[in-house]
Amino acid sequence: MDTENSKASSPTVDDEKHVGTVDEGHGSEDANEPTYPDGGLRAWITVFGSFIIQFCGFGYTTSFGVYQDYYTRVYITNESSSAISWIGSVNAFLVIASGVVAGRLYDKGYFYFLLYGGAILISFSLFMLSLAKPDNIYQNFLAQGIGHGLGAGMMYVPSIALVSQYFKKRRALAMSFVAAGSSLGAFVHPIMLNNTLNGHLGFGGAVRASAGLVTGLLVIACCLMRPRLPPPTVVHDLGKSLKRYSRDIPFIAASAGLTFFTIGFYFPLFFLQLDAIKHNLSERFGFYALVMMNATSFVARMSAGLLAQRLGVMNMITVSTGCCAVLIFCMIALKTVASVVLLAVIYGFFSGIFITLMAPLIAILTEDVTELGVRMGISFAFCGVGALIGPPINGALLTGQFIWWKPALFSGMFALLGFLCFVGMLLILHRWKKND
Repeated sequence: MDTENSKASSPTVDDEKHVGTVDEGHGSEDANEPTYPDGGLRAWITVFGSFIIQFCGFGYTTSFGVYQDYYTRVYITNESSSAISWIGSVNAFLVIASGVVAGRLYDKGYFYFLLYGGAILISFSLFMLSLAKPDNIYQNFLAQGIGHGLGAGMMYVPSIALVSQYFKKRRALAMSFVAAGSSLGAFVHPIMLNNTLNGHLGFGGAVRASAGLVTGLLVIACCLMRPRLPPPTVVHDLGKSLKRYSRDIPFIAASAGLTFFTIGFYFPLFFLQLDAIKHNLSERFGFYALVMMNATSFVARMSAGLLAQRLGVMNMITVSTGCCAVLIFCMIALKTVASVVLLAVIYGFFSGIFITLMAPLIAILTEDVTELGVRMGISFAFCGVGALIGPPINGALLTGQFIWWKPALFSGMFALLGFLCFVGMLLILHRWKKND
């Protein structure tokens, strides 16, 4: 009986060809179903505001590889790379996993509370980070790991979910522009930080300059973001929602895939720069290893929405995770400039597709748009667990002797497991379609 209920409430594979076009509420003929402008000035202004939030939030988080390298070699030399990586992993965990609470509050109509509160907390935390002293890891952990993570987490899911109020047929395209914000941030922040941290400004001045940029952009975002629809009159009970989702097998497979894949996903992002430098490559080249990765990631995120309309979100996210898993295994062989450039460029492209299509994937598997916030929050919360435990385990496996094959093998295995979950999701939907 549960399987039949799941089949009735889950989209078929045909639905993914029309991203965001699955029926919401009681169907397209329901007079109470909201209309979607799918464009217009206000809609694209909202997309731009969400783009900025991704730039300042998740984009800053995925730039932690710069801090990982700088802390390990220069600023927090009394701690292991595993201990230092907890700063970035807790930050990533809170950005993603806070969505289970932030999505719930968004559904209840507290969007402005989350928007303004998150912006203030991000700005305050980054300026406090600039006051952190050398070899005092707890100060960096509190400001960067917890403070920035909570602030960005308050804004992450609501800013994505808000875009869904303006777009339906073109939702994947709009969300690809939003996701490009984090990629652009992961491109700009490393260039800025590498040049200022290692320049005359020093740690405090470099972080304050970065905090000033982020604060100014968040002020702009707060002025642009406006909900279009009133809060739903009925907010779904979380316990009942979880029970209902437990019968949605494709949603469970997708959430498991996101969780397992994310455990391995951050290894190149956090450790590629350190890897390049520790293999006696040019320090300046090492600084730009992440920049190359995030440059191709930006290109992928800008194009993912257009490609998804032809190839399908589910197909693309499955292929991208499979390719990323193979590339993570390839980090075992990194030794030359050419190998670092090749891996950075290709991994950046496929990881950019994955990040872009996470939210559209959950949107496809959600029939009722009023549940989108809580479903994103639940799925991203499990995904955040992967981000929390992956980098510290990688750092522990790396050890002080920098044995690179161990964390590469660990991360590659979990990324491969995530890929297999997405394959299972596709097979289930194909079987249901065939039975129908």
